Amino acid sequence: MPRSSSTATVRTGGAIGLLRQVAAHSEIALVVSLVVVIAVFSLASEYFLTVRNMTNVLGQASILLLIAAGVAVTLICGEVDISVGSIVAAVAIPLIAIMNVTESMTLGILGALALGLTIGAVNGYLVAYMRINALIVTLGTLFIVRGAVYLYTGKRAQADTAYLESFFALGNERLFGVLPYPALVAGVIVAALIWVMRHLRFGRRVYAVGGSAEVASLAGFDVRRIKFYCFLISATMATLGGILLASRLGAAVHTSGIGYEFQAVAAVVLGGVSLAGGIGSIFGVVLGVLILAFVANGLGMINAPTEWQQVITGLVIIAAVALDSLKKGRR
Repeated sequence: MPRSSSTATVRTGGAIGLLRQVAAHSEIALVVSLVVVIAVFSLASEYFLTVRNMTNVLGQASILLLIAAGVAVTLICGEVDISVGSIVAAVAIPLIAIMNVTESMTLGILGALALGLTIGAVNGYLVAYMRINALIVTLGTLFIVRGAVYLYTGKRAQADTAYLESFFALGNERLFGVLPYPALVAGVIVAALIWVMRHLRFGRRVYAVGGSAEVASLAGFDVRRIKFYCFLISATMATLGGILLASRLGAAVHTSGIGYEFQAVAAVVLGGVSLAGGIGSIFGVVLGVLILAFVANGLGMINAPTEWQQVITGLVIIAAVALDSLKKGRR
């Protein structure tokens, strides 16, 4: 082999090896990436690195954070849920309808949770117990639920006529005039989910099932029940996101949640969750969501066309999957 060719091969191998090392420590790489994104856009716009803009981004990212965390749980257990965007739109209907009749936010939230859990239970049963491919099931659910929303609403927004101050505050007010309530709610819920996945027996079993369902079954784990619960978690997180979005909009809007499933998948794979299951962390997903949110906000600050956000989201998905492949090659 010529020396130049040999040198090129060594350099290529070294570059791939470096990328694999970065992929193996994805959370550190994500923190660095987030800092770089913030630094770059801070230089590009004087209004980017302000308390108001930073807190606005946190508030805007809160809904996607809830949804992405739920999707991450299903991916970690070796499945996938892309029905979450339609769930966001669907659960707002009983939420608003019940509040308009009863003037009770609690009853409205319970109605939304009931519908969300029902959809999640159907998804979980078909995937875990009927053994139907999760992508097919949740894709079907996405279209069925969205179609049902269009039929019920007549493609018109269902306004909140109860005008409850507590409901308005949930999606629009700020703690001490600084931190948006949606960011606070999402932060507490996701922090609890991180603790569950890291420290409880259920979380460890989810990782075991995602790593190898066969081995987990031989170890005595009820694989079907664990997968079923994962879909319930995903639907619950999407429901909570739908409640916050309905509060922000002041209505049940039939187009709510469109595209959230793809943004969630982008954030999840960027956050280091393996598409093969069994690998990743919810904290990594938090970082992935924040990176996408700050990139979108920064592009808006410099008046970049909104189409670039879609381009960047697509590039993020491809890059994250490539890093995931490098992780597998390292193992």
